[in-house]
Amino acid sequence: MASSSSSSTLMMHHVFLSFRGEDTRLNFTSHLLEALKSEGLDVFFDEEKLEKGEQLSQALSRAIAVSNISIIVLSADYASSKSCLVELSDIMIRKRSHGHTVIPIFYHVDPSNVRKIGGSFETSFKEHESKQPTDTVQPWKFAFAEIGTLKGWHIEGGKFDRPETEYIKDVVEYVIKKLTNIGFESASEELVGIEYQKNAILKLIKQKDCRVIGLWGMGGQGKTTLAEAVYKKFYSVFESRWFLQNVREEIKKQGKESLRKEFLSKLLDSNVDIGTPSIGSTLTQERLNKKKVLVLDDVDDSDQIDYMGVQYFGSGSKTIITSRDRQVLESGGADGTIHEVKGLNEIDSLQLFSTFAFKQLNPAVGFQDLSRRFVKYTQGNPLALKVLGSDLNKRSKSYWESKVEKLKDCPPEKKISEALKSSYDGLDLVEQNIFLDIACFFKGEPMERTKLILSGCYKGAECGINKLVDKCLINVSTSYWRYSTIWTSGIFGDAISMHDTLEEMGKDIVCQESKTLGKCSRLWNLKHVKEVLKYNKDLVHLREIDLFSCKNLKKIPNLLGALNLERLDCDNCESLVELPSLAHLTSVKILRLGGCRSLKKFPEIPNNSDELDLSETGIKEVPDFIEHLDRLQWLTLTNSMVKDVSSNISKLKSLKELELSGCPIVKFPTVDVCSPSLRFKSLRLMHMDRCKSLKLLSELPPYLLDLNVHDCTSLEKVSFADKKFISV
Repeated sequence: MASSSSSSTLMMHHVFLSFRGEDTRLNFTSHLLEALKSEGLDVFFDEEKLEKGEQLSQALSRAIAVSNISIIVLSADYASSKSCLVELSDIMIRKRSHGHTVIPIFYHVDPSNVRKIGGSFETSFKEHESKQPTDTVQPWKFAFAEIGTLKGWHIEGGKFDRPETEYIKDVVEYVIKKLTNIGFESASEELVGIEYQKNAILKLIKQKDCRVIGLWGMGGQGKTTLAEAVYKKFYSVFESRWFLQNVREEIKKQGKESLRKEFLSKLLDSNVDIGTPSIGSTLTQERLNKKKVLVLDDVDDSDQIDYMGVQYFGSGSKTIITSRDRQVLESGGADGTIHEVKGLNEIDSLQLFSTFAFKQLNPAVGFQDLSRRFVKYTQGNPLALKVLGSDLNKRSKSYWESKVEKLKDCPPEKKISEALKSSYDGLDLVEQNIFLDIACFFKGEPMERTKLILSGCYKGAECGINKLVDKCLINVSTSYWRYSTIWTSGIFGDAISMHDTLEEMGKDIVCQESKTLGKCSRLWNLKHVKEVLKYNKDLVHLREIDLFSCKNLKKIPNLLGALNLERLDCDNCESLVELPSLAHLTSVKILRLGGCRSLKKFPEIPNNSDELDLSETGIKEVPDFIEHLDRLQWLTLTNSMVKDVSSNISKLKSLKELELSGCPIVKFPTVDVCSPSLRFKSLRLMHMDRCKSLKLLSELPPYLLDLNVHDCTSLEKVSFADKKFISV
């Protein structure tokens, strides 16, 4: 097994908060806790962090050891609590031995009484001495007197003192500054065991003649985590810097030219569009020659390095490149400065495994031997340790024993892949399908959109996604530096992410389902999709087509063989001008064409469709044949060009929601007064806000629950089928 560092302490919490619950839990301490959390800090707070069944003293001692800063709220009765004094003694011991940062807050107590153990504190210690041995109480007294000598905040209270909110603001600002000064890095389980390797790379970076550093290693070995840790350590000294994640994947999504344009624009802080394979502009080359730091993550071709212009960076620049292929790094300029990212040693592996399997830094009682067997099996691969540990969390001992037996007979070269596969095998059918969908289609996509689409496919999709997160098979992250093909900006909220090794595993599972392309459950490769559609190969097996945001798509084939197609998503296909008749595809329930601005003809769809989204299209008319869609429940035409709506729309007996907001419609159709009962039998919601040209709304169903005509500036009258009307 490859070795790396000696065991290193994992800092899991920014702050450990010590307080006397009965004194301050419901006032000052709770407000301080919320203020710290609002800044994104991880605070150990006993009510939230202690697992059931843990021994109090062991859990607290462990939490103190893995916290960067301890804040002690010293209230009048603090010293009366034995557990508080045990905490304080442990904190002060760690301060003396490891330089642990301690911040006292003297809450309505005199600091001199703490130093001298006077006032109510003297009474408390006399009480302890009457019940405890002297050698037990003496360290408590020493620690208590010692903290009284430290600088902190003295909150006297009373009408002449500052508001407590001001003190809290000061404390939070000081904590953040202190964390920054001590070089704090994000508290993350993934940082276990990388300190040695991080320092080795930092030594390379400090060499003046070293411009390009390569990080080489197998998938799941922690290359990206290590690159990010190094980047965070020294990027602040450079004016220009950028962390370009998942280069291989992003080039597949948006192409080299688009990615380079975005990258250079960000790096040079201006709009840059080269437009040629080489960076020919002398000015651009000169600007790139200035000092800067760059990370290119997951590169699989040395041409990608050249294309991004790394060769033009000046002597003061630093570029870190991660890859699974050593030859790519050597060809890309990292020859002689390549660091092999090795697996964790046994101690660090056990620590990382335990943080996911037990939510603590060491194995639980009775699981030590089993834990070591799993750790040995993973060969120090951090991804395998995380995934296996997460799957085993809160499982019975018999489950552990069964799983380790299944894994032990795998050949050495397949151990890591089988470890990952075993976690997939433990999912139920819905969870497995969601995992495969994400691996094939949704990696890097916004979380909310992914949930929306998958919820339409699987019952309990959100629970399934949460299960995958718990098992470390997927992650949810805020992608603030990555480009998205979905939004015009590279900044968006929570997104689905997945390690590329797991992505490859998922796609391999799909490929192994069938050797025949037309029988695969999922298609993601453009070449394969084109082949299937062009020659009518998957089609009878095809259930869903997702063409979201295909900007250059102009038309869709007739899909004659797709008799089992249930969903077609063409949202944001701006160039789509032609849609074939889908009336023969009787299984289609959902059709989304929102944002297809070039589409001008109302689509012909099956009579039993449930949902039709035509928002922001060029469609001007809702035709008479709308009446045949007698199972349609949701019709959306928001911000479309619709002016005329056929009166037959009122015959849609299943329609529940009708959206016409922002349409240039002048008159909503009326129905024969002799048969008003036929009009919208199920309609409960109708939105027509911002329809500036609308003048009259008449014969509306009396059972309508939600009618929105806000900002319809020309509207004069609204009436219902029971003859009641409203003048506006």
